[in-house]
Amino acid sequence: MFIAPFVASPLPVVRHMLMLAKLKAGEIFYDLGAGDGRTVILAAQEFGARAVGVELREDLAKKALATIHDLGIQDRVTIVQNDMFKINIAPANVVFLYLTTSANEKVKPKLEKELKSGARIVSHDYEVLGWKPAKTETFCENPKLGYPSHTIYIYKK
Repeated sequence: MFIAPFVASPLPVVRHMLMLAKLKAGEIFYDLGAGDGRTVILAAQEFGARAVGVELREDLAKKALATIHDLGIQDRVTIVQNDMFKINIAPANVVFLYLTTSANEKVKPKLEKELKSGARIVSHDYEVLGWKPAKTETFCENPKLGYPSHTIYIYKK
């Protein structure tokens, strides 16, 4: 089921989001709507996580897989070309979302049902309505200019 368009999160924002989520080496990281794979690649390379990207679009999944292969990190990063609602996310310590608020509403029951206690959900720019964030932060890519800014929501199950 297609629920959100592909818009890449800038790498400085991704890095900051993973720091806020306190992603640690050896943890399992899922990106629901992985796009070109930049988030799972960064999670594995810089944070030492075992990363799984779920991407519905075949072209984006193939692009992500090619990059992962070129980097030689296929032992730490997996791309699953499938509908996020058909993938079990129970092993996740951290789940990354860059969906819309309405898409977050659709995935919310899956997160509530499948994630273990203590799992963290990090959402770029869009809230999960009805949940109280453990932390909300605005991150500015270019502080000298004051924009673009991004809102980061951290939730804990």
